[in-house]
Amino acid sequence: MTTDFLPKDYTVPVSGGNYMKLEKGDNVFRVLSSAVVGYEYWNNENKPIRLSKKPDVLPVDMRIDDYGNKNLKHFWAFIVWNYKANAIQMLEITQVSIQEGIANLVKDVDWGDPKRYDIKITKTGEKMDTEYAVSPKPHTPVKAEIEQALLNKNYDLNALFIGGDPFDVKTSDGEAMPDFNL
Repeated sequence: MTTDFLPKDYTVPVSGGNYMKLEKGDNVFRVLSSAVVGYEYWNNENKPIRLSKKPDVLPVDMRIDDYGNKNLKHFWAFIVWNYKANAIQMLEITQVSIQEGIANLVKDVDWGDPKRYDIKITKTGEKMDTEYAVSPKPHTPVKAEIEQALLNKNYDLNALFIGGDPFDVKTSDGEAMPDFNL
């Protein structure tokens, strides 16, 4: 049965705003910035707290999870072009399997800097049975429209360490200042 309720070939827009969330299936993106790394935990007020280095003792305000554990996770955060959302977003990765997969690509002389190629992360399973596979796509230059979108987007990933929004920043002259060369 056909209907004219929605336009032909309509698809629901991808939500997420400034933050990329890995969805089930293929997630393809281009890394556009260097990563900031640190440690993250959730406090008793259910807010993320990010630290630039691992604390010597667990913070007293660390939330206890459903299993009675306190979780301190190592994270990477970087700016990406999310092809599905057609947008500049921040991707935060705490999954060790993804970190290892990307780190192996960075160390590989055939791949190197992930700003020179697209990456596909395939997510399968659910909850405790979730698995991720990291695959590089062929080396390609960044498209001009992606470069322009990045130049029009102000960000400062270090805002994460003070509880701020990395996209709610202005540079001293009000211009975007990407932290790398494409």
